[in-house]
Amino acid sequence: MTDQIINVQHLTKKYGTFTAVNDISFSVGEGEIFGFLGPNGAGKTTTIKMICTIAEPTCGEISVNGYSTRRDQNTVRATVGLIFQDPSLDNNLTVHENLYFHAKLYHVPAGEIKPRIDAALELVNLADRRKSIVRILSGGMKRRVEIARGILHTPTILFLDEPTIGLDPQTRKHIWEYILALKEKENMTMFLTTHYMEEAEYCDRIAVIDNGKIIALDTPANLKNMVRGDQVVIKTSDKDKTLKRLEEQTGFEPVIRGDNIHLTVPSGRDEIPKLFKLLGDDIVEFDVKKTSLDDVFLHLTGREIREDTASAHDRMKQRAKMRRKI
Repeated sequence: MTDQIINVQHLTKKYGTFTAVNDISFSVGEGEIFGFLGPNGAGKTTTIKMICTIAEPTCGEISVNGYSTRRDQNTVRATVGLIFQDPSLDNNLTVHENLYFHAKLYHVPAGEIKPRIDAALELVNLADRRKSIVRILSGGMKRRVEIARGILHTPTILFLDEPTIGLDPQTRKHIWEYILALKEKENMTMFLTTHYMEEAEYCDRIAVIDNGKIIALDTPANLKNMVRGDQVVIKTSDKDKTLKRLEEQTGFEPVIRGDNIHLTVPSGRDEIPKLFKLLGDDIVEFDVKKTSLDDVFLHLTGREIREDTASAHDRMKQRAKMRRKI
């Protein structure tokens, strides 16, 4: 791996008796796109906040560009850009005014402010919207303004905390085009958190995080190799009957996910005829696909990432109650 630009050792964050981040260690190489993949509430955002000096660790050590986040907070903050999960623009200011305020806050030299704003807006294709009031922009445009703002002070590391959450698939695709163009142009180190599997595929390496702990860390390809074979998805007219038949007459371990039964098989091409012979007319739908990161998460945790994401709002409300009691 290239030179380490982020080094995290035995990092823990507790809120009273609740442990949000539980003794994690990892490093990020210079110029790498590093991803945290996990459900909402897994500890991704809390980790980013500690690396960016927004939150104080309960214990553990973090260095960014060789500087300690405990002793050199101002230096660390000057070298990182952060695109927050929640919208953070001033809706009553124009696009230009939002960026200008950020430039002043980060002590960008006066003579460099205009060219930097121009370059950032060109990169995200918003040069013609500089005078627009932010509140009239679409969600995708606002996200692009936040990207432009995040790179305005030329950080060496850009943190993207769920950068496309709440956006429609087409807008998400466009946002990633801008992010990857920025990566190509600036060779910037990027630290991404997401629960979207397709976004995690952009990463050079991924740390799978669940309940505050890193449970796997590797390249997307190597993670998918943990679940060898093809994924077979079957929908039948009698799910319980099919499940019992598969358990008794095959060596596979079928898993029910919603209305479907999922199997991991060595080769879909070899197993399809056998499964059709076994299940016959009970089959309603049948699909074979390559292993995805969703399958990896299921393999590691026993559940789909979407199951946790769906209940994230309830967990967030519960944690808010806990913090108010602390």
